Amino acid sequence: MASLNTLLGSLLALIVASLAAASASNLHNDFDITWGDGRAKILNNGELLTLNLDSASGSGFQSRNEYLFGKIDMQLKLVPGNSAGTVTAYYLSSKGSAWDEIDFEFLGNLSGDPYILHTNVFSQGKGNREQQFYLWFDPTADFHTYSILWNPQRIVFSVDGTPIREFKNLESMGVPFPKNQPMRIYSSLWNADDWATRGGLVKTDWTQAPFTASYRNFSAEACVLSNGASSCGTNTSPPASSAAANAWFSEELDSTRQERLKWVQKELHGIQLLQRYQPISPRSTSGMQHGLERRRPCITSFQVLPHKIFNFFL
Repeated sequence: MASLNTLLGSLLALIVASLAAASASNLHNDFDITWGDGRAKILNNGELLTLNLDSASGSGFQSRNEYLFGKIDMQLKLVPGNSAGTVTAYYLSSKGSAWDEIDFEFLGNLSGDPYILHTNVFSQGKGNREQQFYLWFDPTADFHTYSILWNPQRIVFSVDGTPIREFKNLESMGVPFPKNQPMRIYSSLWNADDWATRGGLVKTDWTQAPFTASYRNFSAEACVLSNGASSCGTNTSPPASSAAANAWFSEELDSTRQERLKWVQKELHGIQLLQRYQPISPRSTSGMQHGLERRRPCITSFQVLPHKIFNFFL
C-alpha cells in the first residue's frame, strides 16, 4: 500500500508539474501585443508567437509582468533568408529618462552570411557596454533558447545554456548596475537598414517581405512586481522558505560554464566596432512602441572578421 501511495503521489506531482508547465508556456497569459496592426500574432492556443515586418510596419509585444531580478528563457527562431536591414530585438527595459535595460539584438544579414548578436546593458540611462558575437549555428533553421540571468551580483547572457557574456555588479568600483528599477520584457521586429547591416550599406529587400521571427517556450523564475511589492519579499534576499526555488538569485558560473564563456569570448567575439550611441532617428521610430525610448549603435567604422564554423562541446 505504501508503495502504491508513493506511486500515486509521484503521478500526481507529475500531473501538477505538467499543468504548471503548460500554463507557464501559454503566451496569452504572459504577453500583450503592443503594436503592428495585426502583424504580431499569438497562435496554437498560446504556444507560438510570431512577429512580422513589411514595408509599412514592424510589430512588437511586451510582458504583462514587471520583474526585478529573474532567470528568463525564451526560444526564438530568427528571420530566415535575406534578412539584411532587419533587427529582431528581445530585451528587458524599464521606463523613463534614466532607464535600465538588458539587450539581445539580432542584426540581419544577406543570405549565407551570419547574423550578428548584439548585447548591451544600460543602467540609469547609460549604456556603451555593447558586445557583439557570431553564433555557432544557424539561428533561422530552428528554435534556440536565449536566456538572461539577472540577480544582484551579475547579469549572464546565455544561448542554449552556454554563457556568452557576464556583466558583474561592480558598483564598488563606480560602475552602475541595474538593481532598483523593475523591467518588462519587450520584443520587436523592425526595419533598421540605415545602420543594421554593414553600417547601412546593405538595405532591406522588401521583395522578401513579410519577414517573420517566431517565439515559444517562455519561462521565468523571477521576482514579479505588483503594486510595488515583490513576490520575492525583498530585493536583497528571497524568503528562506523559497531558497531552493530561487537558487538563481545567488547563481554564479561554475567552472564548466566559465570555460564555455572563455571559449565564446575568444572564438566568437568576432566583430570589432567603433561606435557611439545616439537616439533613433524619427523616421526609424515609425510604428515602434510609443513611450519607450530605444537607442541604437551609430556605426562610424567597422571590420567584420572572417567567419568561422565551430563544432563546440555539443
